[in-house]
Amino acid sequence: MRIIESEFSNHIIKSVQKDLGNIYFFNHIAVVEFNEGVHVDIDNSKEIFDEINTYFGTAKPFGVIANRVNSYSVKLLDADLFRKKVKNLCSYAVVSYNLAGKMNAEIENSFCLSENISYNSIKEAINNVYGKVKTSTSFSLN
Repeated sequence: MRIIESEFSNHIIKSVQKDLGNIYFFNHIAVVEFNEGVHVDIDNSKEIFDEINTYFGTAKPFGVIANRVNSYSVKLLDADLFRKKVKNLCSYAVVSYNLAGKMNAEIENSFCLSENISYNSIKEAINNVYGKVKTSTSFSLN
């Protein structure tokens, strides 16, 4: 389910369309929906990271959810480089809607530093990511 078709659509603060896909911004979360068939790597994702860094800055903790409504590929060997571009990212999730997407999320999970990143619904992902961001925020304020 696309984020704009979900119960969270009325909470979207800003949306941006880029060559790789769409980014939907909330207070503490960005939901990215990559376009069908794109390949995401460190070289072609600069626009995505620029938008995220402009919106959240370099200090505010936030989370990112990759809403896999389309089939696309990610260069997982760039995972460390992705993390360096968003130092204040404190939670990441992937929502999958079919077996292939779920398998890709499980492989991607092995390259991530966080706990399980794979979710079956956008609601589950938002609730978990938001909880982790809020916990991180409360710790950073002390």
